[in-house]
Amino acid sequence: MAKKCIYCKSEIDQNSVIDFCQRCGIGVWGEKMFKAIVDSMENARDNGNLFQGSITDGMNAPAQKDRTGGIPSFNNKNSFESS
Repeated sequence: MAKKCIYCKSEIDQNSVIDFCQRCGIGVWGEKMFKAIVDSMENARDNGNLFQGSITDGMNAPAQKDRTGGIPSFNNKNSFESS
């Protein structure tokens, strides 16, 4: 399945670190901010710090800790209460 821009639905490169095309990205954030976003995301990917999973892939994502060091509990009203 081809990757598509979340705004205009045009096809984008499957290896893109963003989910929108250049035209829409510049239209939303402006040229300088768009370039900064893409550069930052590409650096994160190159460093291995970028996780682009979908909701269905969430079970494969590493557990995230809240600010107090506990694992978030998704069974409570506040999803970041320590369990």
